[in-house]
Order: sequence, then structure tokens, then C-alpha cells
Amino acid sequence: MKKFMDEFKAFIMRGNVMDMAVGVIIGGAFGTIISSLVNDIIMPLISLVTGGVNFENWFVSLDGNKYATLAEAQEAGASTLNYGVFINAIIYFIIMALCIFLMIRAINKLHKKPEEAPPETKKCPFCQSDIPVLAVKCSFCTSDIPDEAIPDENA
Repeated sequence: MKKFMDEFKAFIMRGNVMDMAVGVIIGGAFGTIISSLVNDIIMPLISLVTGGVNFENWFVSLDGNKYATLAEAQEAGASTLNYGVFINAIIYFIIMALCIFLMIRAINKLHKKPEEAPPETKKCPFCQSDIPVLAVKCSFCTSDIPDEAIPDENA
């Protein structure tokens, strides 16, 4: 049992497991924020644009009766096909994906890409050996390097 506990402790303390746990917790909190954004801000705006349409009340009652709202149908115990709730879920997913995309895009912009160091060597145009960038004569084949192959020091 001690060996099992030691292995479990080693597994839990690995860096990527802890990172994943933090990600799940932050993701849950982020999901709550997005849910509020969708339900409290975006859906009322969509409802305003569509003339007060409430997607949640878009459903088909499978028992053949007519109900004014989904809650009324569920209270009556009717089986329903809730395509309006599905539309809400699609809108929620699209907004969640957009928010994650924008967040990752902003984080990527914060990361500075390291500048590439200028090359220290170049190929000799005659023997293809690596020679220093400012060389005027190849140390391998002793050829004179043409002026256009020599970079400007001020560039």
C-alpha cells in the first residue's frame, strides 16, 4: 500500500498534472463568465434584434399537444424536442470559442519573439565551405570572395 501511495503522490506532484488542475479550475470560472455574457448580455440583444424571440421556447411537443412555453410542457410531463435550447448551446459555444481565441491571441502578442542573431558564417561561392561573414578570401580554397558576397558591416 505504501508503494501505491508513493506512486500516487509522485503522479499528483508532476508539473503537468498540477497545470491541468489549475486549467480545469480556471476553465470552470471562465465558463461561468461566458455563460453570464451569453445569457445576460448577448441573448437579450439577439432577442431585441429578432423582435423578442426567446430561443428557449422553441420546441416541438412529442405528445401532440400545444404548450405556450417549454416550462409548461415540462411541467405537464410532455416529451419535447428542444431545438431552441440547442440553438442557445451553439451560440454559447461560438462565443466561448471566440473569447478563447481572442484571449490566446492577446497572450501570443505579449510574448516577444527573440530576434535572430545575424549569421556568423557564409558559404564560399566556389567551394561551398563555411567561412566568416566578413572574409574576403576563402581559407579553404584560397579564392577571392567577390565584393557582392561580402556583407556591408553597417547593414
